[in-house]
Amino acid sequence: MQIFIVGGAVRDELLGRPSADRDYVVVGATPEAMLTKGFRPVGKDFPVFLHPQSHEEYALARTERKTGRGYHGFTFHAAPDVTLEADLARRDLTINAMAKADDGSIVDPFAGQQDLRNKILRHVGPAFAEDPVRILRIARFAARFADFTIAPETAALMRQMVVDGEVDHLVAERVWQELAKGLMENRPSRMFEVLRECGALARLLPEVDALFGVPQRADYHPEIDAGIHTLMVIDQAARHGFPLTVRFAGLTHDLGKATTPADILPRHLGHEERSVQLLEAMTRRLRVPNECRDLALLMARYHGSIHRAPEQRAATLVTLLENTDALRRPQRFAELLDACRCDYTGRLGWEDKAYDSPRYLLDALAAASQVPAGQIAAACRDKGLIPEKIRIARIDAVRAWLNNPGDQPEQ
Repeated sequence: MQIFIVGGAVRDELLGRPSADRDYVVVGATPEAMLTKGFRPVGKDFPVFLHPQSHEEYALARTERKTGRGYHGFTFHAAPDVTLEADLARRDLTINAMAKADDGSIVDPFAGQQDLRNKILRHVGPAFAEDPVRILRIARFAARFADFTIAPETAALMRQMVVDGEVDHLVAERVWQELAKGLMENRPSRMFEVLRECGALARLLPEVDALFGVPQRADYHPEIDAGIHTLMVIDQAARHGFPLTVRFAGLTHDLGKATTPADILPRHLGHEERSVQLLEAMTRRLRVPNECRDLALLMARYHGSIHRAPEQRAATLVTLLENTDALRRPQRFAELLDACRCDYTGRLGWEDKAYDSPRYLLDALAAASQVPAGQIAAACRDKGLIPEKIRIARIDAVRAWLNNPGDQPEQ
């Protein structure tokens, strides 16, 4: 029995990067031998075991064979005669197909170290084409390693996989899982650039793909269409280290611009409601988690109103706070403002431009929050009038702040 560290942990060590997880491959063992040594089985599709002390995962060396379409169409073979090289050969990229032995030596049958030095993402072999998830994974790695390029033969293979319809068989949960990971990389725009170049974006996220080529307002840079602007927004979110909720909202805030009638371009009147409709369908299809969906819907519907907040009267500001549920969900409202900041600054030359709406709306929220809603409700004889009386009190409080911004109470 031989045990090797494999995959991303080896790659990251060679790059001098931290690695959260370590994967192990066991060569020359049987499930019975692993059980004898105290390992606990956890694998369903193939033999994976938890170490009795560290609880890290150890997988028996295995090969796989394509038996159907999509991500689940595989059968696996694990046996003592499966070699380390055979196990590494089933992996996606050469930089992920290396192993480290107990003595520290690197097993590198597919020249992964050379591709690391040359900063190339290259598929290991023809088996890459059997798993459409690998298109998403390589796009995600492109977002992580922004200075790496995709080997021409790998890019050509990805395009052929799309033509062959492999990506059409991906399950929603796996698509979302990879998209979420890609959005959390340092340069998320590259994931969507790679997906678009190979044709996968049009199949997986047609609502986003349709934004490319759609003109923005006349006062924007003419070379920045709605798609490029969207990528700049998510890169701004990554630059500030914002969470997934904010990044997904940035990705999807302008979907309705792709359906703007041609006769009113480059204006996009009414695109907010169209964005909401497209986004609702997308999030159902991908089974997007509620927290990401809810913030994205708020962003799609209200980002224009938030941008214009410093120009608004007290009643309009209170309506915006109520519609976004800011009084009950201030933390989510803060994330909405972060997403709007990324939208505002996601333009050429505006990356560090001052954006007044967040501070302005947070001060308005602080003023509205000072209203003693409970006392107003208790003193109101006609209970049906309570909501309106509280709203009037909030408008008065925000108006007082607008008239005397220096008197803003501490938050």
